[in-house]
Amino acid sequence: MTSLVRLMLLPSARCLFDEPVHVKVAGLRSRQVVTMRARSTDEKGVTFRSSASYRADGSGEIDLQRDPSLSGSYVGVEPMGLLWSMRADTLHKRFQKTNSLIPHVVKFSVHEEEGGGRMLAEATNERLLIGDGVSRLPIREGIIRGVLFTPPGPGPFPAVLDLYTFGGGLSEKRASLLASRGFVVLTVALYGHDDMPRNITEVHLDYFEKAIEFLKKQHKVGSKGIGVISLSKSGDLALSIASYLPGVEATVWINGCCANTALPLFYKKSQILPALMFDISKVIPTESGAEISKYAVNDPQAEENKGSLVPIERAEGRFLFVAAEDDLNWDSKAYMEIMEERLKHHGKDNFETVCYPGAGHYLEPPYGPYCPSSYHGITRKPVLWGGEPRSHAAAEVHLWKKIQEFFRTHLSCDATQTKARL
Repeated sequence: MTSLVRLMLLPSARCLFDEPVHVKVAGLRSRQVVTMRARSTDEKGVTFRSSASYRADGSGEIDLQRDPSLSGSYVGVEPMGLLWSMRADTLHKRFQKTNSLIPHVVKFSVHEEEGGGRMLAEATNERLLIGDGVSRLPIREGIIRGVLFTPPGPGPFPAVLDLYTFGGGLSEKRASLLASRGFVVLTVALYGHDDMPRNITEVHLDYFEKAIEFLKKQHKVGSKGIGVISLSKSGDLALSIASYLPGVEATVWINGCCANTALPLFYKKSQILPALMFDISKVIPTESGAEISKYAVNDPQAEENKGSLVPIERAEGRFLFVAAEDDLNWDSKAYMEIMEERLKHHGKDNFETVCYPGAGHYLEPPYGPYCPSSYHGITRKPVLWGGEPRSHAAAEVHLWKKIQEFFRTHLSCDATQTKARL
């Protein structure tokens, strides 16, 4: 390693997962071409890597905010390209970072173009999933299983119920990052976590009703109602929660369906929505071994399926509908348009929409590795998620800010609400 070459991560090598880092190199020869690399291992032990070639300026410096990549995992000026372009060493693997206590550690390095790519400098970026002072409390309260994240300080803070994962287990990443941005967030599991059953055949809204009641009782919560954030299958659950349960002021629906899918929905021991099902014969195989499942969902507007449509006109709160136009898991944009038309037909204007051309299904907090394909919990096979990496990464940056603005705008906070209610 050449001691004269310096790789700098500014303003600090330690930051939150959703924060950009300024990567600079100094001490190179004038106009020297080098390869920049990034490497990380997720909590499942899968290694992700990226690389890009850069040419130093006349002073022997490279600045990723200014200089274009000449070749590699991406080209052009992409300050965070080494992060979002990382790909798994193994096919069809999605970056797994679900435990908020374990940071995303990325090794950046600079290598000579010739001579076997000798390393010239390296630096470690520790990307935290939970901010300083944010409390993390595992929840086993009655039937509720999840984790509660609370920001530091007296509050009041708006409250959000995070339905990140419909599949088995629990993911804390989005919830802990939202809490780091000033929200009290409860993320809940539906099955496959702690002492919960490994599989389910029906979903009960009563579970989410209990979760909302628990969340509203937290002493730092200042919002009169709560927000709900979802993704994929949990999108239709979020619609049903907003439509059937009181106290939901703001709902974020990301790349889901407008109908209740996969499992029948119950409330107070009675079925309120049947399940919109899938036609496996319409799944499209690809050469990579991953399938395209987008067209396998039955038409929710067909006469025999209309009963599964969620009656979102019942909702009193606001909606933010988010659709990635290259989503290969759901026809998210079409479902969003169905919901727009339904609300307008009922004289409602309590919604806003945002579409992202070139983005795929998994829109998450920004700066994680883009996922082209991975195992699907329902089909139990690898599927293509869609999207072009650069466009998808840009969508995640924009959406993350949009979500926070939406919740801050529509979750009314009142300091008098923060008195202890436990």
